[in-house]
Amino acid sequence: MPSIYVILEIFFFINSSQTRVNMSDKEEKTGYTFGRTGFLPQEEMLEIGKKKQKLVIGIPKENKKHESRVGLTPEAVEILVNNGHEIIIEKGAGLAANYADTNYSENGAQIVDSKSEVYQCDIILKIAPPTIEEIELFKTNQILLSSLHFPSQSEEYIRKLMRKKVTAISFEGLKDRENCYPVVRSMSEIAGTTSIFIAAEYLSNVHEGKGVLLGGITGITPTEVIILGAGTAAEYAARAALGLGAFIKVFDHSVAKLKRLQTNLSNRLFTSVFHPKVMKKHLKSADIVIGAIHLGDGGPQFLITEEMVKGMKKGAVIIDLSIDQGGCVETSECRNHSNPIYTKFGVIHYCVPNIASRVARTASIALSNVFNPLLLSIADAGGVQRQLKDDLGLRHGVYIYNGILTNSRIGDHFGIPSKDIDLLMAAF
Repeated sequence: MPSIYVILEIFFFINSSQTRVNMSDKEEKTGYTFGRTGFLPQEEMLEIGKKKQKLVIGIPKENKKHESRVGLTPEAVEILVNNGHEIIIEKGAGLAANYADTNYSENGAQIVDSKSEVYQCDIILKIAPPTIEEIELFKTNQILLSSLHFPSQSEEYIRKLMRKKVTAISFEGLKDRENCYPVVRSMSEIAGTTSIFIAAEYLSNVHEGKGVLLGGITGITPTEVIILGAGTAAEYAARAALGLGAFIKVFDHSVAKLKRLQTNLSNRLFTSVFHPKVMKKHLKSADIVIGAIHLGDGGPQFLITEEMVKGMKKGAVIIDLSIDQGGCVETSECRNHSNPIYTKFGVIHYCVPNIASRVARTASIALSNVFNPLLLSIADAGGVQRQLKDDLGLRHGVYIYNGILTNSRIGDHFGIPSKDIDLLMAAF
């Protein structure tokens, strides 16, 4: 007959086993481990990876006159296709940038004749904003990546996009990890550099200019170039003009920007803050004036008045890069690439928006360098909605989210209620 001590040992063994079973159940429910000293927290099971999403990207042919750029190069298409994505391109979409349809098809893109077929893709990548007619071809809940050109848009345009419940992202608003605007910067670099070569062209007598070489050679006074602004376009205009041997004068409201420009380029630059009397004095000897100042939301700001233009040398050239914002020269008139120049008070004016389209292939490569990695990141994140959660730079470009207006500036202008994109991200 077992002793009382053996019976007690068996009792405690059974009881402790039952306690462990109960604790295992409790651990499953509560996420805690039972130890000798009590409950201990378990490690949280985190998601190891995100499910990659296949993207179907449509690139329509641009309908806007003089828009020659395309969003992706054939090389970028090849990378996207090799990563499992589908690219549908309207026939002739890259011709203006000297990319043939075969360049795209040989790299895996599908070429289609129908614009409506392109607009059935999940993501639409376009340069110019879609027209009202093109918006009608959209299906609901699509992603639109395009420029916005807000000053030229109508309330009808915004409301039609909202009715389609699209998520619209503007190039102008996109930011990178360095908090810069990559598309705006790239196009500004191109515009600034190109403006100097345009000026050189119209100074030559081939275009009934003065017949002056932009720059200088031994024994001849160098050309004088005045640049309004000290931003990216101004910096690249100054770089190009300095490379040709011209004498540069830069005017800006900000002393800090002028200092940065001198640090980046050369102390040989003449710099000054804006002052009408100083400006008028230097304009009298200028051969070229480049208006490269960002005007913001205030519309045109005439830093050079008509009276100042009258005092300039005959045959001098004005290139107003700010014309798409209303212009910074009072005598500026918006023209196009087919009819780019006019002469007023003996001064040649070149006031064409979208100068980057003049070098469409270079501009397309620059755009593709931004969009290709962005699209790959969106796919790796599991789609645009997931990417917007973590990517503040992409979120900054959103002006409509699932049909909800998120840009207060647009909302205030057209009287449309808008919501904060950050609050929407927290809700979805």
